[in-house]
Amino acid sequence: MATTNLNNDSVSIVSGKDSVVVPLVLDTIPGGRSLNVTGFTPAVIQAGHVIIMETATKDYKPMPLNGGATAYASLPTGHEYVGILISSIPTKKAMAGIVTRGRVNPAAAPFSMSSILAAVKTALPLIDFRED
Repeated sequence: MATTNLNNDSVSIVSGKDSVVVPLVLDTIPGGRSLNVTGFTPAVIQAGHVIIMETATKDYKPMPLNGGATAYASLPTGHEYVGILISSIPTKKAMAGIVTRGRVNPAAAPFSMSSILAAVKTALPLIDFRED
């Protein structure tokens, strides 16, 4: 007889920095989006993570990380920046609130944005990237 486990795996999400990384949310993508996390290895996607969209499929994804998962990789071909993750979420249940207008503190972001910040600012002009 087949059985189903209705218990969720426990995941510890430390969200103390969420309101520091994204201190002001004025507009979002309505209803949020489910993220395609194929190939994304961290167990938690932290608030402040850059969210991208594949232009051909309209698939929303977390910005890929470099091999050591210490910084952002380059923007994949055929993708564009669409917003910033508002609060930390488990990768297994990647239902994301995405800010498109507001304020983000790049110094508190989970990964250094220095290599992509100029391009992100251009793509997301309604987000004020301001360090505290």
